[in-house]
Amino acid sequence: MRKWNWLKGLLSVGTALVGSAALAGDVGTIPTIADPDHVFQQTSYDMGVLGLGGDQCNSCDSGTGLGSWFSGENGDPWKAIDASECGWNIGGWTEFGYSNKSDGVFETHPRHFDLQQFNLFVEKVADGKDGIGFGGRVDVMYGTDAQNTQAFGNQPGKFDYLNGWNHGVYGWAMPQLYAEVAADDLSVKVGHFYTLLGYQVVPATGNFFYSIPLTFNFGEAFTHTGALATYKASDTVTAYAGWTLGWDTGFNQLGSGSSFLGGAAVKVTDSLTATYITTFGNLGWIGDGYSHSLVLDWIINEKWEYVFQTDTLRTNGGPAGQLHAGNPYDTVGLNQYLYYTINPKLKLGGRAEWWKADGQSYNEITAGINIMPTANIRLRPEIRHQWAPGANNVANQFGLPVDQTMFAFDVIFTF
Repeated sequence: MRKWNWLKGLLSVGTALVGSAALAGDVGTIPTIADPDHVFQQTSYDMGVLGLGGDQCNSCDSGTGLGSWFSGENGDPWKAIDASECGWNIGGWTEFGYSNKSDGVFETHPRHFDLQQFNLFVEKVADGKDGIGFGGRVDVMYGTDAQNTQAFGNQPGKFDYLNGWNHGVYGWAMPQLYAEVAADDLSVKVGHFYTLLGYQVVPATGNFFYSIPLTFNFGEAFTHTGALATYKASDTVTAYAGWTLGWDTGFNQLGSGSSFLGGAAVKVTDSLTATYITTFGNLGWIGDGYSHSLVLDWIINEKWEYVFQTDTLRTNGGPAGQLHAGNPYDTVGLNQYLYYTINPKLKLGGRAEWWKADGQSYNEITAGINIMPTANIRLRPEIRHQWAPGANNVANQFGLPVDQTMFAFDVIFTF
């Protein structure tokens, strides 16, 4: 199901949150937009990583980290092969999920325990510390989330979009395929990669909550194709600048898609980081326009973390044949997150969202728990309430349920 089929609307209303947390140790912490590894979907935030090396990796070994379910330390994540010195990594994750109702976004197959993401990746991070370094990454995803992650900003039949990769609610996607070169504090990616916009990410391993914010689904790109430079100007400032073929493209230009993507992440204080990302120009299938996201991440203390996000998107509706052709599309979203860490294996989280599209406001609040019995397993039960004052619960323009409470959970295995 194409993202913009839901991307017909956005959410509006955000205020306080519910207590929350992030998972234990480095492998379980909630990534922030100011972390380039989070922004670029690197492997550092994945709960487990499998490394692959060459003949020189004779010292690579395996290990597991086990512990009790609700207390104690998890230790290191299980690794089939620890080949970090070899430069290349192979890894992935499997996510199974269930919801009792459809939220109209990603969870559109209720009352089924589905394989949502089976993701494999091969990666080498370009290292420019000792001169010019080369790298790259490819991700392949299978599951019910795959159709939402394809390059639906393409012409049909191009790359992974409407190209015979789908069967029923399941399908395949290739959300990342890029090469990278680095020198000193500058790196450049060329190819197909995840967006910089927003706080939420596509990989299940990068988010605290199982369910998807409306702002993310209807007001942000998922992927781009183009070139993106990252420059670490100092210990507190990282700058991004690049050119893309528009939103959600995969090695294909729809119309005259050509846009800027960039911004900066600034460590304002030791506990506060601000990240501003913008994209503007011809955004391809959603037309000429402008969008930005601002994320403030405040580490209050070792137990509490607060995140504030605001997004704005304005376009002229896209080229002929597209959903919003000739009709301006304006959205704004406010999301707030609050996390509370009980111990390395238990964290609580709350999210409050207000999202407004084309004059209609939508709201959702979500409360959840992350349980990490081992370093490679995470469980994410949650309760979500969604409502939209003034919208018809049956026939609102985005096909979203606008007055319901939903229970959902998933389990993620990493390797």
